[in-house]
Amino acid sequence: MDTEMILLDITDKMDKTIENLEKKFATVRTGRANPSSLDGVMVEYYGSMTPLKQLATISVPEARQLLIKPFDKSCLGAIEKAILNSNLGYNPGNDGETIRIVIPELTEERRRELVKQVKSLSEDAKVSIRNIRHEGIEDVEKCELPEDEEKGMEKDIQDLVNEYNKKIEAKLKEKEQELLTV
Repeated sequence: MDTEMILLDITDKMDKTIENLEKKFATVRTGRANPSSLDGVMVEYYGSMTPLKQLATISVPEARQLLIKPFDKSCLGAIEKAILNSNLGYNPGNDGETIRIVIPELTEERRRELVKQVKSLSEDAKVSIRNIRHEGIEDVEKCELPEDEEKGMEKDIQDLVNEYNKKIEAKLKEKEQELLTV
């Protein structure tokens, strides 16, 4: 593998880490209704665990309300149970046809908990970036380049790590701001 390919591979992996972080941030709820907050909810449907979004349409009829309309009404109870067990703090209301979730206002304490959760997610992303750096440096060493070229590549990789860590910090600040804004 040549040095250009190594740098492209590292950049690609780091971009995926940022994408993954953004997806995880989207599931951390703020005071507004967001269908992606239910992305992690798995429903037991005919004996197998199925993602909620495969069993129902999820819409936002009002700023602080989610409406879940299952394709198969027989799974309403299972969906309601899965939402209650998901630890999101939602209290679903079942009317026999649909499930409505009114998003409660976040308390100051809950906001602080969510900020801690977001910080933990961003720390995980930084660990992932460091692991990618480690793999990249190993790949460079396998190329058996002259020492000065190898050091130059390691510096390029470290520059990428610094750049992506700044992106993670920016995303973290943005999400913290969103969570702490009442």
